[in-house]
Amino acid sequence: MFARSAEDVALIFQHMAGCDSRDATSMDTSVPAYTPLPAGQSLKGLRIGVPREYFIPGMQAEVENAVRAAIAQMENLGASVHPVSLPHTEYALPVYYLIAPAEASANLARYDGVRFGLRKPADELKQLYFDSRGAGFGPEVKRRIMLGTYALSAGYYDAYYGQAQKVRTLIKRDFEQAFEQVDVIATPVAPTTAFRMGEHSDDPLAMYLEDVFTLPINLAGVPGLAFPVGFDQNNLPIGMQLMGPDFREDLLFRVAHTYQQVTDWHLRKPTLAV
Repeated sequence: MFARSAEDVALIFQHMAGCDSRDATSMDTSVPAYTPLPAGQSLKGLRIGVPREYFIPGMQAEVENAVRAAIAQMENLGASVHPVSLPHTEYALPVYYLIAPAEASANLARYDGVRFGLRKPADELKQLYFDSRGAGFGPEVKRRIMLGTYALSAGYYDAYYGQAQKVRTLIKRDFEQAFEQVDVIATPVAPTTAFRMGEHSDDPLAMYLEDVFTLPINLAGVPGLAFPVGFDQNNLPIGMQLMGPDFREDLLFRVAHTYQQVTDWHLRKPTLAV
């Protein structure tokens, strides 16, 4: 979800949250009042966790400095800062890129040109399958389907997909234990600012490494909110990520909104370049 401020995100989310009878993945829970957000400028009593695993060697110095400055600003607003550990963070990247392609392979199998998806004309069924799937999916989707099919194949399911699901449980447990000590967790969104469009198009691994800080919360299933906290020397935005316990989006909105009451990073515009 994209918006210009935490308040705008909360307004949109207010209408999206809750149970959808046509969505089997939605939760049948009560929806709190996410808006209006409080107008105060205090975070007194808030406990912010800072995991050491998210400040890694090789991170762009401007990113680390901006995120730490934002945490210090929140501390000035009354929050307390505490070191926490998410020890299985280093496994999130390989785990995600086993689980996500496996699920893509299984879910996208239905798009065969017969039941769902694009259909390309062909003289025989096998050629219809081949042409339709070849034309309907781009390079990255095809790459993930192939990776997932391999991970789910006979002889590899337990060694790859099964093991990845076990580690996913450990990652979720890390967050559960951390949220027993703090209210929210603050981290960078990515280790660097944006690279030029197409710069890593021939290096998928380099692209995947940019996700290293955002994948753990997807695996754990906890809410996260990213917002700008600075710019680098090239006027490219630097993002901070707040993570919270299950169904505590309201807390993330409040913290980000309070921060944005005393800063203007979210109002500034980056340099557009390709």
